[in-house]
Amino acid sequence: MQNNVSMGHLLLNAWSTVGSVALAILILLVMITIHEFGHYLAGRLLGFRIEEFSVGFGPALFKRRSKKTGELFALRLIPLGGYCAFAGEDGLEDEAEKCPPQEPFADMGAPSAAGKAAEGDAQTLSAGEGAEGEERPVSEAPVPRGGEFTKMAPWKRIVVLISGALMNYFLAVLLLIACFFAYGQTMVAVYRAQPSDDIPAGYCLKDYDVFLEAEGRKLYLTTDFAQAINGKKEGDLVEFLVSRVVGTDAEGRYLREEMTVKVELRAAVNVRNSADLDGVWRALGIAYETEGESGTWMLANASYRFGFWETLGRAFAYSFKIAGSIFKVLGELLTGQLGLSALGGPVTTITLTSQIAGRSLRGFLEIAGFLGVNLAVFNLLPIPALDGSKVVFTAIEWVRKKPISRKVEAVIHAVGFLLLLGFAVLVDILQFV
Repeated sequence: MQNNVSMGHLLLNAWSTVGSVALAILILLVMITIHEFGHYLAGRLLGFRIEEFSVGFGPALFKRRSKKTGELFALRLIPLGGYCAFAGEDGLEDEAEKCPPQEPFADMGAPSAAGKAAEGDAQTLSAGEGAEGEERPVSEAPVPRGGEFTKMAPWKRIVVLISGALMNYFLAVLLLIACFFAYGQTMVAVYRAQPSDDIPAGYCLKDYDVFLEAEGRKLYLTTDFAQAINGKKEGDLVEFLVSRVVGTDAEGRYLREEMTVKVELRAAVNVRNSADLDGVWRALGIAYETEGESGTWMLANASYRFGFWETLGRAFAYSFKIAGSIFKVLGELLTGQLGLSALGGPVTTITLTSQIAGRSLRGFLEIAGFLGVNLAVFNLLPIPALDGSKVVFTAIEWVRKKPISRKVEAVIHAVGFLLLLGFAVLVDILQFV
């Protein structure tokens, strides 16, 4: 009986894991589809000819061609993205037109009268005339509308290229707004403070304090703590706005009050990079619990509600903070302050997303908003194969009044894609080494 119960738990855990991973993949699929829809929407509004809008890759499970525009809409087997294909997107057709190939038999003279007659018969049959002279109705193919991508004005192409990232960002902000209004903003809180015999209690944090501001700065990410107190020395006083437990009501629920407290630092703070926060928590007097060879700082997450307008403003500010943290991390990578082991690739992203999104609707909204901002910012980086790099090439063409060789650009994007793929695999491998 015990074995059956254990097996049941294992099956439930397995199904739970599969469901969480599926949810993570769904979030990524939606984000990428929304990104491509941004390109599609801008392209339609600006008069580009769009050949296909696809959700997923691989063999088509469903496809339908618009009779009005000639655009193909498809749902494909592999749910790991999608694409919006513009006519003449790579521009290689333009260069081919400059040097048209020699047509075979071009020097053999005009076609004979018999050839023309045969050609006429073929045209008649293709028009639908039967053997008995009865004309059959012909279904006219939809006439493609819009201009080819590389033949459109540079400013229009730039708008189309950045529209995918903008759509990701707008969706992310909407998700964060919904999350903040429904559940409150997730703030860092003290789960257990470390007592001190040398510092008066009035200059120490207390259990269950929720951090709201530090040195007059609103707090959103853990890195905000480092920015507020980095460079300060032991014994310095740091001003925090916290929500502190001041008692309980008749039903035993905590009563809280926002108050400004000054905390005496217990050590100097010298933060080396975005991942180096141990010195921050040690200086603030957060308790540390040892588990074998590792340990955990006794911090917690707490939902905190603000007024309507402040909640709205904080949702936008939080999205800006996420975007800024991406540039900060990239800067630390380039200067060697942060190692590649601190990053994660697709496998790590799906793993963490599944863990957070599988907990609750709140977790789903938070991680989806976080990923949306990340996808928006990352795609606008001037890295070959990404939209940001294509914007750079288009801007150069706009200034020079002529494009860089389309073949050269295509090779650069292809190499960039392979390098990005290799980099993603590398950072995932480093997580397990």
